[in-house]
Amino acid sequence: MLDLDMSPYGAFVWPAWAITVIILGAVVIRAVLYSRRWKAELKRLEVEDAQPEAAPGTEGGKQ
Repeated sequence: MLDLDMSPYGAFVWPAWAITVIILGAVVIRAVLYSRRWKAELKRLEVEDAQPEAAPGTEGGKQ
């Protein structure tokens, strides 16, 4: 049987575990959100790069 009673130390150990789980969870969520954001940015840049540039002297082209 698993004994999770830590007597006097439980008041310190369990909150420390809880804080650790919360922080690690936040780090994972943040990494996933940033990953999605960077993937969307990469896709936008690839689409933008794939579009041909307008000929010089025409509207939208570099002069």
